[in-house]
Amino acid sequence: MRPVRRGPSPQAADFAPYGAALPFLVSRMGPYCSYCERHVAVGLAVEHVQPKNLPQYAHLVGRWGNFLLACVNCNSTKSRKDVVFADLLLPDRDNCFAAFTYTEDGKVRVSDAAAAAGIRAIGLATLALTGLDKRIDVAVDENGKQIAIDRVSQRQEAWLAATVAKADIAGQPGNPVLREYVVKLAVASGFFSIWMTVFADDPDMRGRFIDAFPGTRSSECFAGPDHAPVQPAPNPDRLEAGGKF
Repeated sequence: MRPVRRGPSPQAADFAPYGAALPFLVSRMGPYCSYCERHVAVGLAVEHVQPKNLPQYAHLVGRWGNFLLACVNCNSTKSRKDVVFADLLLPDRDNCFAAFTYTEDGKVRVSDAAAAAGIRAIGLATLALTGLDKRIDVAVDENGKQIAIDRVSQRQEAWLAATVAKADIAGQPGNPVLREYVVKLAVASGFFSIWMTVFADDPDMRGRFIDAFPGTRSSECFAGPDHAPVQPAPNPDRLEAGGKF
């Protein structure tokens, strides 16, 4: 999950209807699912971190501080699950990039660093919250060909695109236009954490990605010339139970 900073509400009152917050959230954090990181051109939803349909959170239906963004898959999987901030890692208050490892096979795992810090169980609960621990879902077309249709396959595709882009840059390391093009490709595809992982040994590109994805630099979760993850997360807005990792 990409660390993001939502920042203070653009208005003094709660949003009514809550959907009116969508353009402000997209402006602050980009058109991406806050959980799986995919770019969502149509159907991106204002996601209630603490579910709006649980009675104890009814007062947060229009509250800016309870909003993230979600795709239909993550939103429907999370559904009515109760969210206790202390028991989960969330992208608006924790350094989720450091907490999870992305691999070429499209899987997301709890990072070794997070496990060493004693929060493996919290990391696993976070992945289960929106189904990021699910296996690849494969359908079969009319010709009997298997078609991967889920978030796992989309992460695999993003990894391949990032790998090809990295090879292109390696062939022309001093070409600034190519670097700008690759950043635009990453922004268009989403999956920030995959691009950051593939370009782990290229500080220049990592810095460009951090700056290009809205709300990432301002999270203060990356620092130094190599843009290393900051642990624990600075949690600049002092959100409840933030800065766990």
